[in-house]
Amino acid sequence: MKVYNKLKLSQHEHSGRIRPHEHTSYIPLLFMVILVGLLLVGFSVNAYVAADARDPQAGSVGLTGSMPGKPPTVAATITKPKDQQHFSTSPIEVAGTCPAGTLVEIYKNNIFGGSAQCDNSGKYSLDVDLLYGQNILIAQVYDSLNQAGPQSSPVTVYYDASLPNGAALSFLNFGGGQLLIITDAVYRGSFPGDTLSVPLSILGGTGPYAVNIQWGDSSNKVIPRSDNSVFNATHVYKKAGIYRITIQVTDAQQQSAFISVTSIINGQPAAYGSTSDSNSSKTAVTNKLVVLWPLYAILITMVISFWLGERREKHVLMKAFAEQQKPTLGLVPHPSV
Repeated sequence: MKVYNKLKLSQHEHSGRIRPHEHTSYIPLLFMVILVGLLLVGFSVNAYVAADARDPQAGSVGLTGSMPGKPPTVAATITKPKDQQHFSTSPIEVAGTCPAGTLVEIYKNNIFGGSAQCDNSGKYSLDVDLLYGQNILIAQVYDSLNQAGPQSSPVTVYYDASLPNGAALSFLNFGGGQLLIITDAVYRGSFPGDTLSVPLSILGGTGPYAVNIQWGDSSNKVIPRSDNSVFNATHVYKKAGIYRITIQVTDAQQQSAFISVTSIINGQPAAYGSTSDSNSSKTAVTNKLVVLWPLYAILITMVISFWLGERREKHVLMKAFAEQQKPTLGLVPHPSV
């Protein structure tokens, strides 16, 4: 007599019991994993593109050519200060209206006193250092091609202060007179990463001097000077934009002079006056991806682990089934008995 043992991997189809799965449906699962990966890749690319769009420096293109057009036809106005107003301190705020997008330059007795960008609402504001005595203020606008528009109506104000030595201001001899700082009206054409050179002239006062420069991008520089010879201050901007440079000089007698000018760095500028870090948006995107991509890697690892485990389990079961299918040897009676 032969005895056989049979290993059943599943219930009979008519037994009324649920038949266990032979293996998991990995094809749909693989499709879902690939789909999630594609969605994650798309999210990563779109997130970085959006971050670059918010970054004023990203993709910036500076143009050195120009197409001549009509110069501005509308003049700026000076609404602050009022005509014939007297002041005992300097600098003072000069504000008014202007054509949006132009640059406004302020002159005091035909001496450049500072510049500011006209904002989208058609207004400007800057601090201007006054000369001792009478100051005739005039505002003039310039377009992006540096074409001048009409001048504003003059506004006369008075700085009621006396020189340290009691002498009147002489434009022929500034030695020992009122301290002044002179520079160009505006700086154009520089690019992010390039060195911007600002020529400065100190007039009057008594040396030595200390020149404090705030570049408008949260950086500051103090330059000591032993005399009032012309010198250059340099700076490198990291991103495109429109910056307000404020320069203050102090002499040995604690006299001070002030000027505020505009620097235009080529490219797609950030919002006027913004000094926030443009990399913050990219940092936020990176923080999200640092979490999402490891989770996706864990998901792939789990799927592969289950697949390998199931294949091993199936191999073990099939091996055990094959072993139990072998006939068990026993005693068989002889036919003649």
